[in-house]
Amino acid sequence: MDSLRKNPKWKGRRGPVVLVIMDGVGYGKYREGDAVADSRMDALNAIRKKSPNTKLKAHGKAVGLPSDDDMGNSEVGHNAMGCGRVFNQGAALVSQAIESGALFDGKAWKEITANVKNSAGGTLHFIGLFSDGNVHSHMNHLKAMTRQAKEQGVHRVRFHILFDGRDVGETSALEYVDPFEEFLSALNDSGFDAKIASGGGRMWITMDRYGADWEMVHRGWDTHVHGKGRLFKSAREAVETYRGEIPGIIDQDLKEFVVAGEDGKPVGTIEDGDSVIYFNFRGDRSLEITAAFEEDNFTHFDRGRRPAVCYAGMMEYDGDTHVPKRYLVSPPAIDKTMGEYLASSGVRTLAISETQKYGHVTYFFNGNRTGKFDGKLEDYEEIKSDVVPFEQRPWMKCADIADRVIEAVGSGNYDFIRLNFPNGDMVGHTGVYQAVICSMEAMDIQLGRIVKAADKAGAVLVITADHGNSDDMYEHNKKTGEVSRKADGTPKAKTSHSLNPVPCIIYDPGYKDEYKTGENALKEGLGISSIAATCMELLGFIPPGGYDPSVLDMN
Repeated sequence: MDSLRKNPKWKGRRGPVVLVIMDGVGYGKYREGDAVADSRMDALNAIRKKSPNTKLKAHGKAVGLPSDDDMGNSEVGHNAMGCGRVFNQGAALVSQAIESGALFDGKAWKEITANVKNSAGGTLHFIGLFSDGNVHSHMNHLKAMTRQAKEQGVHRVRFHILFDGRDVGETSALEYVDPFEEFLSALNDSGFDAKIASGGGRMWITMDRYGADWEMVHRGWDTHVHGKGRLFKSAREAVETYRGEIPGIIDQDLKEFVVAGEDGKPVGTIEDGDSVIYFNFRGDRSLEITAAFEEDNFTHFDRGRRPAVCYAGMMEYDGDTHVPKRYLVSPPAIDKTMGEYLASSGVRTLAISETQKYGHVTYFFNGNRTGKFDGKLEDYEEIKSDVVPFEQRPWMKCADIADRVIEAVGSGNYDFIRLNFPNGDMVGHTGVYQAVICSMEAMDIQLGRIVKAADKAGAVLVITADHGNSDDMYEHNKKTGEVSRKADGTPKAKTSHSLNPVPCIIYDPGYKDEYKTGENALKEGLGISSIAATCMELLGFIPPGGYDPSVLDMN
């Protein structure tokens, strides 16, 4: 890797460049339901008033997703910011592989299907997020693989479904269950038997990330593999029962369920000789359940009987450790990331967040790469997240993150610091409006503290976000813009990400006339992939060829 070229016109700063990522904070399209606008954000507003700023695209094609109807997410957002260009991401790659037939011509698919066709009574199991949110998975991918499995002679298929309510409507589970049951009914015949076997909410079972709560994965393992859990006749019955018993519960929190047949036994435990496909394409919430299936020396919980299966992930979830061993679609090949360039150029770096977003400022920011580029130049710090519902502690660990960043800014040990405040995203997903207000105002207090540290040390702040969320907390009628309401007149909560632009604010107390400032000084119409070149320019480097342009208009 070549070093970056120095910009001879850059006059330097006393302190580091600090990239502040306010996860899930955008500019709302609608005034009603915009928790960011409704919050008292004194520090952020003061910074914006006296600093050049613009809006950046953080969804759709601007972050490598198939269309501009696709909301951004933290994975692709941090990829774009850290890589400086846009790569086709998981959803697009999987769709292309299915449409071209490459997925079904691949070695992994052939091994998965051959295994169950060659095993007497062998079953093909699908586990994954059951929606069309297109952030972790898509229903169309699942249906295409099911049709292909039947066409290729697979006789028995079982589905272990994880309700979303986060990237789609918070209580939309049956909008996916009912059509899927009809889809299966049309496929099933004397030679093909496909059924939903188990499931639960994505924030209750299976889809933990970063080792934050292995008990979630344990519950999922017992449910999907062993058929342990409350028995129901159907997924619909499970959803309706839990909604009746737990008023106000949303899909992501629905308890585990197991579908039983007429004999009262689970219809789809996972047995020796079966095949399993984890059909999520996004890596962060795929690694732990994959480890439970693949690792021989697994110590996170007692798996009990571990079935001997042929296992595959939708994609390679970790390119460094090559997990899983077998996958259906190759991930984007991302090279020449900002982190690699900075390490090659001698830049001392700190990356920090709490557990919930630690992997985003490291693994995803570095182009889906585990580990450091240069251990002598880079420090990665994880502050352990609390294992409590986010609406109960909406300030999360933002003060702890700020404490360490303030220390680092003043230490003189770092040239570049990147941090993520998870509040706007993690609390935004709860749909609890007052909790989101609290999360925003808690984060704003910490921004104010970091600004004072920047003033003292002569640091530069680049304040942005990876996507929107807290800026769009109510469901709206797409045609009229009116808030959608429940029967009691209260707004319907929106728990998914938004399609809104995000801020890009340059706070530079030591400004020396190297770039244009003032109103409309920053370039417009760019995406968050421009953050990398922007940070490089503020560090005194000329961005490499092929990077998307910086927001700065250099003098």
